[in-house]
Amino acid sequence: MTGLRSPARFMDKRALTQTAMRASNKARTKAGLDLMSPICVFDLCERLGVTVRFTDINMEGMYDRTPKPRIYLCSLRPLSRRVFTCGHELGHHEFGHGSTIDEMQEEADTLQADSPDEFLVNSFSAFTLMPMIGLRGAFARRGCTAATADELQMFAVACNFGVGYATLISHLAYGVGEISTARARLLLKASPKAIRGRLIGDTGAGPLVVVDNQWVARAIDAEVQTTVLLPHDARVEASILAPAGQFDAGLLFTATSPGIGRVEWGQAGQSAFVRVSRQNYVGLARYRHLEDADDV
Repeated sequence: MTGLRSPARFMDKRALTQTAMRASNKARTKAGLDLMSPICVFDLCERLGVTVRFTDINMEGMYDRTPKPRIYLCSLRPLSRRVFTCGHELGHHEFGHGSTIDEMQEEADTLQADSPDEFLVNSFSAFTLMPMIGLRGAFARRGCTAATADELQMFAVACNFGVGYATLISHLAYGVGEISTARARLLLKASPKAIRGRLIGDTGAGPLVVVDNQWVARAIDAEVQTTVLLPHDARVEASILAPAGQFDAGLLFTATSPGIGRVEWGQAGQSAFVRVSRQNYVGLARYRHLEDADDV
């Protein structure tokens, strides 16, 4: 991060956390969103008048305040990383910070920060993407709490909120204190790669999105070559998803081309849009699902 920052030892983390939570609620309300549902942060930015662009520049993200607020995200990073980074950069915008550039970092370090400003915007991103009332509802629908959820339940909740597995666990442990640090360390021993192996017998490093019967509110966002695990009774109304196998955990599909489709499942007629973008897409976020997204 560019700029001179105050030493971390002078941070009042409790006060900064409360400030970030209030700001996240304000941003959601300003955009016409509720304070509990999973959201698409790229859509949120557009509602708040901030343009989001994916680039191939080797960085985590950048916020450019003038002349028109823009967020730049590295398209080479995993989608869940871009989601959190986008919330982070939006935090800089909402708190009136100047233009900033963020360097690469590991997912496990997402909520660790070396300055009050960075801690503040990390917390803003966490609360915006993972509001506590929404998380509690998500765990309750799966018959557990944050403290009792196993690795598979935790992974499903992370997928529904569009964040990384480690990011969710870090927020629950260090952001809101819903789980102990010992529980967090235990859960983090199960990597997304290992969870993928348990669910579909494939320990490849490719992204997996789990859509279970308790999925709510948010569109299913993926990139070409992402695998999507759907409920057994899922009905796919989209040529952008190709069947890839059937497992005890559900029906597996592979995202094959950019576009927007629809998935339905369950006797109650649950449904969600599925939105697939190109791998390593460079351009405006709003056009990421178009097959020919040549924008200016």
